[in-house]
Amino acid sequence: MQEFHFPTWVNKFTALAAITALSVGGYLATCLFAAIHPSIVNVGHQPRQPVPFSHKLHAGKLKMDCRYCHNTVEKAGHAAVPPTATCGNCHGGNRTTADGRTLGVIHAESPLLEPVRKSLDTGDAVPWQRVHDLPDFVYFNHSVHINKGVSCVSCHGRVDQMEVVTQVESMSMKWCLDCHRKSTEKGHLPVRDPNLVTQLDLEIENPNEYHAEWAEKLEVNPKINCSTCHR
Repeated sequence: MQEFHFPTWVNKFTALAAITALSVGGYLATCLFAAIHPSIVNVGHQPRQPVPFSHKLHAGKLKMDCRYCHNTVEKAGHAAVPPTATCGNCHGGNRTTADGRTLGVIHAESPLLEPVRKSLDTGDAVPWQRVHDLPDFVYFNHSVHINKGVSCVSCHGRVDQMEVVTQVESMSMKWCLDCHRKSTEKGHLPVRDPNLVTQLDLEIENPNEYHAEWAEKLEVNPKINCSTCHR
């Protein structure tokens, strides 16, 4: 009987195929781990911040607009963590800026604001901890949603009632897709007048008609294909 021998390159190919399979498996496992990490999908995620900033006080009692601190949300993909200079406008301890402005003195000597004072003096950023942090393989653009009338409350909840900001939605792919799919059904369009997106306590009469009207005005047509969020 004639013996059959595989060519020598088969050995290298087999080893390469095994390494490739392990690499792809490891990559997919890493993506899955990142996608289901507690800081991403766990409702109730509430990291401890270096400064106990109260959204209940600032956004709730004082009625500060979200865009005062998150000032890129209407024109950039990221909402942006506010620079310390923004905090210094109120809590700067009478410091003078390079352009000659005198910063505010509200609770300027409070020990709780020491990280803010240190940041103003050194230029080093306050090490704020992200509450909502999507995986790097997910593309999300804040400005598109804000300008299409999606309120902050739709994703972040009643931040104006939170002493400590907490993740209230899973931020999972299913959750995002459910919202996009509902947006094609009359009565489930979570959009409003873009000028009112930061009014978290807005009460709407006849919400079905209201949302449908604004969805038509703003030409809301959310996509659900993969390339929308994975580019």
